[in-house]
Amino acid sequence: MAGGDGPQEFYAYKPSLAGGVIIAILFSFLLFLHLFRLYTTRTWFCIPFSMGAIFEIIGYAARAQSNKQPHAQTPFLIQAIFILLAPILFAASVYMFLGRIIRSTGYESCSMVRPKWLTIIFVAGDVVCFFVQMVGAAMMGDAKTKAMLDLANTIVLVGLIAQIVIFGWFMLVGVVFHNRVRKIGGKLVVGGVNWERFLFWLYGVSIIITFRNLFRVIEYALGDDGYLLSTEWPIYVFDAIPMAFVLVVCNLWYVGGMDFRSNERDDIDIMIGGR
Repeated sequence: MAGGDGPQEFYAYKPSLAGGVIIAILFSFLLFLHLFRLYTTRTWFCIPFSMGAIFEIIGYAARAQSNKQPHAQTPFLIQAIFILLAPILFAASVYMFLGRIIRSTGYESCSMVRPKWLTIIFVAGDVVCFFVQMVGAAMMGDAKTKAMLDLANTIVLVGLIAQIVIFGWFMLVGVVFHNRVRKIGGKLVVGGVNWERFLFWLYGVSIIITFRNLFRVIEYALGDDGYLLSTEWPIYVFDAIPMAFVLVVCNLWYVGGMDFRSNERDDIDIMIGGR
C-alpha cells in the first residue's frame, strides 16, 4: 500500500464495482428484514444486528466506489474499517441472546457466569476488540512504509485473535450451561418456546463468525503481499457471504411477546453504557 513517486496503491487489484454493489444491495435487503422484525417485536437486544448490516452496506458501497477511485484513501479506509468491524456488532447481540436464554429457562444456577455479568463481560470485550481493530484498520490508510503497515496489520491481528479467544470462552459458557441443564433433566422448552433450538442456532452463528475471524487472522498474518489480501474473491466468499448468512439465521431470533423481554432494560443499559 505504500506508494513511491506515483499515486499511492491501496489495493493489489481493481475492486469489483458489481461485487460491491451486489453485496451492498444484499445487506440492504437484510437490514430491511431486521428493521421490520425489530419494529414488530420490540426485541431491542437485536439492534446491533441492524447496526452491523449498516456497517456492511457502507463498507461494500465504499468498495464499489474504489472501483472508480482506486487511489483514493477515503473509500479505502471506509471499506477497511466498516467491513472489518461489522461482525463485532453481530457478536454483541449473540452475547446478549445467550444471557436471555439462560434467564428465560430459569436455570441461572447452571451457568458458569451469572447472566447479567455474562452480557457485561462479553460485550465489554467486544467493545475493546472493536476499538483495537478500528485503530489498526485506520493506520493502514496512513501507512507510508512497510514497517508502519506491518504494525497496523499486527494491531488488527491482536484484535481479531482477542475476539476469537473471547468467542471461544463464550461458546464454552453456552455448552457448559446446556450440558448442566441436560444432566439435571431440565427442560429447555418454556412458555411454548424451544430454547434448545435457539441454543443450536446460537452455536452455529458463533462458529460462522469464528470461521470468518480465522480467515481474517490468516489474511493479515500473511501480510500485504499475501494471497488473501492481494486477491479480491476471498473477502466475498469468506466474509461477505458468511456474515449475510448470519443475518439470515438471526432474523429468526426476534421473539416478541415472551417473558424474556422483562430483562430488556438491562441489555439497553449495557449497549448505551449505563448501569
